[in-house]
Amino acid sequence: MSFGGSSNVCWSIQLLPQIIINYRRHDTEGLQGSMMLLWAVAGVPLGVYNIVEEFNIALRIQPQILTTLSLLTWAQCLYYGKKYRIMKCCVAVTSLLLLLGGIEAGLIFALRAAKSRGLEWPLIVMAVLSACLLAAGVLRHYWDIYVHRTVRGISFIFVGIDAAGDLFSLVSVLFGSTIDVLGIIIYGTELTLWMGIFICGGVFNLRPWIKERSEQRDGNLQDPVSLHPMPSSTSVFRTASGSEVIGRRPWQSS
Repeated sequence: MSFGGSSNVCWSIQLLPQIIINYRRHDTEGLQGSMMLLWAVAGVPLGVYNIVEEFNIALRIQPQILTTLSLLTWAQCLYYGKKYRIMKCCVAVTSLLLLLGGIEAGLIFALRAAKSRGLEWPLIVMAVLSACLLAAGVLRHYWDIYVHRTVRGISFIFVGIDAAGDLFSLVSVLFGSTIDVLGIIIYGTELTLWMGIFICGGVFNLRPWIKERSEQRDGNLQDPVSLHPMPSSTSVFRTASGSEVIGRRPWQSS
């Protein structure tokens, strides 16, 4: 499988772990709905850029999947977070899908015509806009991390898959027929931001969890009769929802 195909697979399933966790929790507290909306919109200029620049098929399909899954996750934020009715969520998602799809189709025809006339700046605008929107979506979580001093509401499985998709996309662009600097910037920026989320998870979620386990182990050695509740090892990189941040330690899973 090519790197472009690998990235497409990653981006096809990247939000599924997040969607599943939201469904199981019946809660999206801590997950930034604005991030999902920004990503949905980012899929438009990214799709226009990849299609007009005639990237491989995988990279052309990739932004369409990004927009669809982002809107589905955004709908969960509306349903679980803002308590919208299912019908209202469906109408909102369908309307946005049609609107964004129409805008993307129109821009593809317009920018192809511009490119045939030797105009390159419209494509540059699309590349910069998509990079800014993708980065802005991830940066929303950095603010939440700063405020709450924990990585909450977001699935690290989702983060890992998305980062892998960015990495494969980056390699695919690097090994293309021509090296596209703007493509490198788009995928490289988001990959860097996701790595930062992992680092924050290590600092605010994993390190306290390790410290807690060490303290509990020491307590067990001193008093072998007493029993201490131990968090599951699978909870290390699962983030707590906002409703549990006060009542539970931030490194414990929901």
